[in-house]
Amino acid sequence: MTIPGMLLRRAQEAPEAPLLRCAQTRRNGRQMVEAVALAGAVLREHGVQPGDRVALMAANRVELLDYILGCAWIGAVAVPINTAARGDQLHHILTNSEANLLLIEGSLVEHIGRLPSLPALDRVWVFDEPDGDLDIPYRTQPLPRADVGAEPAAVLPGDTAAILYTSGTTGVSKGVQCPQAQFYWWGINVTAQLEITAEDVLYTCLPLFHTNALNAFIQALVSGAEYVLGPRFSASRFWTDAARANATFTYLLGAMVSILTSKPASEHDRAHNIKAALAPATPAALLTEFRDRFGVVLIDGYGSTETNSIIAASRQEQRPGYMGKVQPGFTARVVNEFGLEVEPGQPGELLLRSEQPHSFATGYYAMPEATVNAWKDLWFHTGDRVVIEEDGWLRFVDRIKDVIRRRGENISSVEVEQVLRQHPSVSDVAVYAVDSELGEDEVMAAIVAKAPIDFEELTDFCGPRLASYAIPRFMMVRESLPRTENGKIRKSVLREEGAEAAQWDRDARARLQNERIAAEMLGNG
Repeated sequence: MTIPGMLLRRAQEAPEAPLLRCAQTRRNGRQMVEAVALAGAVLREHGVQPGDRVALMAANRVELLDYILGCAWIGAVAVPINTAARGDQLHHILTNSEANLLLIEGSLVEHIGRLPSLPALDRVWVFDEPDGDLDIPYRTQPLPRADVGAEPAAVLPGDTAAILYTSGTTGVSKGVQCPQAQFYWWGINVTAQLEITAEDVLYTCLPLFHTNALNAFIQALVSGAEYVLGPRFSASRFWTDAARANATFTYLLGAMVSILTSKPASEHDRAHNIKAALAPATPAALLTEFRDRFGVVLIDGYGSTETNSIIAASRQEQRPGYMGKVQPGFTARVVNEFGLEVEPGQPGELLLRSEQPHSFATGYYAMPEATVNAWKDLWFHTGDRVVIEEDGWLRFVDRIKDVIRRRGENISSVEVEQVLRQHPSVSDVAVYAVDSELGEDEVMAAIVAKAPIDFEELTDFCGPRLASYAIPRFMMVRESLPRTENGKIRKSVLREEGAEAAQWDRDARARLQNERIAAEMLGNG
């Protein structure tokens, strides 16, 4: 139930079986242990002790994976950082984690030099050649090497292996403390849910600072499968990269599914061996279209950096619009604002517990108040609004912070987005709350269009599909939506722009029409 334990067991049981491919690197289980032990030796020889935080900031590369695992090997704590982090967010992560060593890609070094003082940071190691002079106030050198691998530390399942920072879409990023065994259970649970075998090849182009890509490696480790780590997602080359990897499973986020589906048909659409993709948060309307076009079953589910793979269903049982059922080893409640369970079919917040030891995060690093708030009553409060049906299937409604309150009604931004995406001129959309003159929420939609948008016609399209109070009052067209590196829409950015950014105001249009009608009546009189 530890990362060293899983690596050693794989090397013992299948030493020559392929385990890792990344760019030109090919490794079996035995070679993977050797590489991780060498990374651990470098850290240990340069004074890194058990419990020390080691920050890492780079795009997908084999050295990044080696050193994340190398930290766990010697009992240190890896802190992978989003490569898009800049300014205040980057400064907060490095300050909050108290890392005194940073391993970084050369092209990103300049961003460290622009930050205010980082009292804990002492040394910077560079993975490759920097894009210019290393003009930063810290001891800086190329990545050191070691000749002999380190012996693994006697780590325990509950020891912290990594601190993964949330994307900070609504506030300051929180460092999720992930124990060694949390990764083990991710591997065990998803392997069972996807029915992964030693014959499979798992391809991901998601970033290693994201729990998804790290856990895909653990799935390969515990199942006997092979893991292929690709470069950053590109819709134009995704299918050719997956085919070159001979992948049988892959990992997609909802935004990636929308982007791939929006591309013109190609000879590469089915020239691959992928049978299924783990794709949480995929719009229900795209599931059948994606399967029919690409021959890939999209598997929904629920998990988070703080928890594990808790809600799932097999490939054969997928139900569009639903995440699945609570899996063995976990307990879920759906409650109202007072903490009381709601009736089946009624929306409420999802609360979770685990019977699998050390399978959840242990809290937020150096943020005791946030930890207590999230784990109050010893249940993890997800902040997600869901519905559980009589038969146990769960449907995601919205993030509680994204629920819109208008005219005394709760409006799910997700449900409004699903309707708008059905319109042939809409490629992507984000729905969110903005302030109204009445001191309540108004509904606004930011749209990425694939054809010219007629706002009035789009409003009429929503009429038979949404309650009148849920139809967006404000709308605008954007070239793209602001996203985190993980593909999540940054609705906080859109909310800050407010209704002033709107190109359409349904109420203003109605007022103008009423004024025109009144003027015509007066004229006739």
